[in-house]
Amino acid sequence: MKKFKFFFNLDKEEKWLNEMAQQGLVLSGKIFKYEFDQVDGKEKLIKIDYRTFKSKKDLEDYILLFEDSGWQHLVGNKNSGKQYFMKKDAHADGDIFSDQLSKAERYKRMANGWLTLALIYIPIAIVFFQTNIIDFKSFLNPRSFYLTPGLWEMTGSSFWRAFLFETPFALGRGVAWSIPLILIVLYVIFAIKAHYQYKNTISKE
Repeated sequence: MKKFKFFFNLDKEEKWLNEMAQQGLVLSGKIFKYEFDQVDGKEKLIKIDYRTFKSKKDLEDYILLFEDSGWQHLVGNKNSGKQYFMKKDAHADGDIFSDQLSKAERYKRMANGWLTLALIYIPIAIVFFQTNIIDFKSFLNPRSFYLTPGLWEMTGSSFWRAFLFETPFALGRGVAWSIPLILIVLYVIFAIKAHYQYKNTISKE
């Protein structure tokens, strides 16, 4: 089974995954969608950490540490950030975090990850601006996005055929350059939200 959802709050994501597990559906994969396998038994406990790793060996050591503590690694790679675990030993602790501070730290790591992505796109946006790929003046004259010779002198069906044909390309010219700026804004917003979750989790300590 596959489901498409987006969670920013890790606690809410854990709650949903555990509700799915109670139905016998355990997370087995996640890229853009959540993938679930049907398993026997409903007493499953899912927890989420947030970490990235410099090497595959670091990830393997991290997973081994959790396995020794009674937790099975379900999904996650060295660059994915989110690492999903399921309790496999009945005698293991009921959480993968020893205290509220270590639980909050995952949001801090998430905030730093989003800020890093924002910083990566800032030089790209600067290059776009310096090379005139970004031209704010063109938005005062949207016709400049249309390159068909004589388009605006055409009339009737000839105009509409040419206009409708080129509009998707004109929209591409008009908004493609804005993608780095949009991503920077989104990543900064995500980083702020993650920092808020960090502070909120700390306050529960």
